Amino acid sequence: MRAKLKQLLWQWRGVLLAVPNVTVIVIILRFMGLLEFLELTALDQFFLLRPQQPVDERIIIVEINESNIRKLKGWPINDNVLAQVLNNIKQQKPLAIGLDIYRDLPLNPGHQNLVNIFNTTPNLIGVEKLSNTSDSSPVKPPPELKKLNQVGANDFPLDKDGKIRRALLYAGLPDGNNLESFGLKLALLYLQPQGITEKPAKNNPNYLQLGKGIFPNFESNDGGYFRADDSSYQIILNYRGGIDRFTRVSINDVLDKRTAPDLMRGKIVLVGATAESLNDLFWTPYSSKLIGAPVRMAGVAIHANLISQILSSALEGRPQIKTLAEPIEWLWILFWSIVGATLCWQHRHIIHETKKFSLTNTTSSIILATTCLIGGSYLAFLFAWWIPIVPPLFALTGSAIAVTQYIARSAAEMRRTFGRYVTDEVVANLLETPSGLKLGGERKKVTVLMSDLRGFSAVSERLPPEQVVAILNVYLGAMADVINHYNGTINEFIGDGIFVMFGAPVSREDDSQRAIACAIAMQLAMKPVNEHNQQMNLPIIEMGIGIHTGEVVAGNVGSQKRAKYSVVGSHVNLTSRIESYTVGGQILISEETLKDANTDPYINIRIDGQLRVEPKGIKAPITIYDIGGIGGKYNLHLPKSDDNLLKLSEEISVEYTILEGKHAVGTIFKGELVKLSEHGAILRSPNSLDSLSNLKMRLLNAPEIASGEGDIYAKVLKGSADDDSYFLIRFTAMPPKPKEVLDNRLKSESSSNKSEQSENKKN
Repeated sequence: MRAKLKQLLWQWRGVLLAVPNVTVIVIILRFMGLLEFLELTALDQFFLLRPQQPVDERIIIVEINESNIRKLKGWPINDNVLAQVLNNIKQQKPLAIGLDIYRDLPLNPGHQNLVNIFNTTPNLIGVEKLSNTSDSSPVKPPPELKKLNQVGANDFPLDKDGKIRRALLYAGLPDGNNLESFGLKLALLYLQPQGITEKPAKNNPNYLQLGKGIFPNFESNDGGYFRADDSSYQIILNYRGGIDRFTRVSINDVLDKRTAPDLMRGKIVLVGATAESLNDLFWTPYSSKLIGAPVRMAGVAIHANLISQILSSALEGRPQIKTLAEPIEWLWILFWSIVGATLCWQHRHIIHETKKFSLTNTTSSIILATTCLIGGSYLAFLFAWWIPIVPPLFALTGSAIAVTQYIARSAAEMRRTFGRYVTDEVVANLLETPSGLKLGGERKKVTVLMSDLRGFSAVSERLPPEQVVAILNVYLGAMADVINHYNGTINEFIGDGIFVMFGAPVSREDDSQRAIACAIAMQLAMKPVNEHNQQMNLPIIEMGIGIHTGEVVAGNVGSQKRAKYSVVGSHVNLTSRIESYTVGGQILISEETLKDANTDPYINIRIDGQLRVEPKGIKAPITIYDIGGIGGKYNLHLPKSDDNLLKLSEEISVEYTILEGKHAVGTIFKGELVKLSEHGAILRSPNSLDSLSNLKMRLLNAPEIASGEGDIYAKVLKGSADDDSYFLIRFTAMPPKPKEVLDNRLKSESSSNKSEQSENKKN
C-alpha cells in the first residue's frame, strides 16, 4: 500500500508541487487586496451582459433635466414650484412620494405652501445626507419632515474606484440609533398595505426580512471585496438596469398636468435631478462599457434600483446577490488550481503516449477551462450568485504555468542527461524536428570514426572491475570532450570503443577534415590520460582509430518502444574493418576520406604510410593511409615514432597462435624474437604470416612468468622484403610480468651496445 501511494505521488508530482503553492499565492494576493479591482470589474461586465430586466411599472421618476431647468428659470427651484409639483403628484394618489431634493432651508416664494404640503402628506419622504467626505458635507433634512419621521438617508457607500455597487438599508447615527435609508423608507410605505413590515429573519435574526425576501448584511470581504467598509446595514445592489428601466416624466409635465390622470396611482413616485449640470450623477457597473464613453447614472435612478430590488424580493422572492463563504472560496480557488495543473500534467502523458507535442492542444485545454470558469460564474450570476472569477482564473493559469515550467525544467534536465549519451545535435534532432522521433532515416554522406583500445580485453581480465571502470571513465571522458570540441556526434560507447559520426544529424562541408583533426586530437589526449593512470597506479593504454567516408542511412533505428539515432550501411562496417587494422597510437583513414578532406588546398594532411588491404566483405582491395598530422586551421601533429629495434645477442623463444577476431584459430607455432624495441619486435618464424594478422604469444624459457600471466598480444605490420621468415610486429597488449622481462632484456642489450660502442671508440 505504501509503495502504491509513493508511486501515485510520484506520478502526480508536478500537480502536487504546483497546486498548493499557486493556491497559497493566489489567496495571499486576494487578502492583500491586489485582485479586488479586477474582480469588481468582472462583476460590472456580468451586469452589462445580463439579459435586460423588464421595466418596473411600480416606480415613476419625475426628473429634472437640463431643458426643465431652463424653463424653470434656473436652479434651485423655489418652494412654491416644488409645492405645486408635490401637490399635483399627491392628487394622483401614489402610495409613496420620494423627494430626492435637499430642502433644509426655505427658498421663497412659497415656503409656507411647501410646509403645508409636508405637514399634510404622510406618505412623503424627504432625504438627509449623513456622510462627511473630502468633497461633500452632511445635509440636514426638511425640519417639518424630520419631526414627522418622514426622512431617509440618501447616502450610498462608494467603492475604491468611485462606483456604487452597494446600498444602505439602515444608516448608523452618532447617537447609536439607526436611520432607514431613503429607498427602504419608500419601499416600506408601498409594502405596508399588503401587511409586510420589518422583522428579523427566522434563520438569522441579524438579517432583515420583508415578505419573501431576506436581506443579508454585507461583510467586508464578501465576493471580490477586501476590507471594504461594512459599517451600518448594507446590501449588494442587484441593479435592474439604468434609468430606462423605469417610467419617467418631466417635472414640467407634472406642473402642467400633462401626465395621464392615473399614471401615479398606487405607485412610488421619485422626484429627482437628472441634469448633468446638477452633478447628482454617479459611476455604477453600467459605466464599465468596453465600447463607447462611460455613462454616469443619476442618484434618483440608483434609489429607484434599490426600491425595485426591495419590492421584487419582498413580493416576488427575487433573490439577493449571494456570495461564497471564505473557506468555500478557498476551496473554489484550490479546485481551479487543480484543474489547471491536471490539464497540463495529463497532457504531458498524452504527449508521451502519442509521441507528439502540441502547444496548441495545451493552450486550447486551458482556454476551454477558462471558458468553463467564466461561463459557469456568469450562469451562477444569473441566479444571483456572485462567484469570484479572478482568483480562480489566476489559480488556473498560474498552476498551468507552474506545471509547464516544471515540465520544461524536467525536460531540460532530461535533455542534459540525454546529452550525456548523445550529442546536443542529436537531442535537438530528436526533440525539435517534426520527424525527429519517427523511425527510419535519410541517405546522406557521413564520415564515420571508430576508436578502440588495443588489448584492453586482456588488461581488463587482470584488473578488478572497479579499476576497469575507472580507466574507462577517465579515457571516455577525455575523448568525449575532444569529440564535442570538433562537433562530432557520439553515436555509442561500445565497451572501450567509440563510434562517432561527422555529418549526422547535421552535415557540414568540413566533416571529413574535422574527423581527421578530431582523431589526431584524441591520440594527443592519450598522453594526459596515461599520466593520470600512472598516478593512480593503473596501466598505460593505447588507442587505434579508423575513419571512412561514405553514403549511409541516418535516422532512428529500432522499434516503437525502443530506438536510437544511428547510421546504417556498408560504410559503417568498412570503418570497423579499417579500425581493426590499427595499432596503438595509429590513425588509419580510407582513400575516400582522404579525397574528401583534400578538397581544401589550405589543409595539408601528413601521411606517414599506406597499406593495401582486403577487408572481409569488401569485393576489391582498398588503400588505407596512416595519418600523422593535419595542417591549416587545425595544425595538429602526432610525434614521429623513434622506436629503434635492437638486435638481440640471444634470441627470445616464443610460441604463438593466430587470432581470428578475438579468438585463436587453434594451431600453435614457434618462433624467435631477433630484434626488440619498447613497442615492437622482429619475429622469425618458418610459418608465413599475413600483414595485419593478430597474434597471441607466450615467452618460452621464462620461469619467472606464472601460468596465465604471460599472454602477449601483437599485430603483424609487414614481412621482410629480403627474407620471408622475418616479420615486423607491434605489441598491442602486454601483462606486467612479460613486459618486465622484455624491458630488462632491452635495457641489458642497450647497455651492452653502449659498452661495445665505447670500446670501439677507444680502439
